[in-house]
Amino acid sequence: MKKILIAIVSLFFAGNLVAQNATLPQNIALRTLDGESVQSSVIQNDGKPVIISFWATWCKPCNLELNNIKEVYEEWQEETGVKLVAVSIDDARSANRVKPHVEANDWPYEVYLDQNRDFARALNAGNNPPYTYLINGEGEIVWQHTGYLPGAEDELIEKVRELLK
Repeated sequence: MKKILIAIVSLFFAGNLVAQNATLPQNIALRTLDGESVQSSVIQNDGKPVIISFWATWCKPCNLELNNIKEVYEEWQEETGVKLVAVSIDDARSANRVKPHVEANDWPYEVYLDQNRDFARALNAGNNPPYTYLINGEGEIVWQHTGYLPGAEDELIEKVRELLK
């Protein structure tokens, strides 16, 4: 019985992970901060790495992560050319808070809204952000991470550097 339970739990968690080198979905509807409808195919960086961070206005670890990255983001861009795309999973009730929140934090990132979580679901991001994905220049997911603790941004930039080697 114990082996069956372990097998079921393993299959559950395996099914909730995006396979490494899976391709980023291209046809999922997102919205800009100004309410314009766009497809997820807009998430690209001319062959350079992209970091996608799923976040929400109410998520303290998300805000901490994005604020801490903001402090070093310009250096990251100069060194690696990486681009960070912040995708809000705030629903219709709180989506109107996203643009003022981004402006108040002075985030230099591209920001999109995924109110129905279609994009998050396509990447198996779950319901408890933050979820961070590293995409290579070919649009493949090469690394992912759930949650945030201060200092995790150091691991993230190391993954970007490894990708560029």
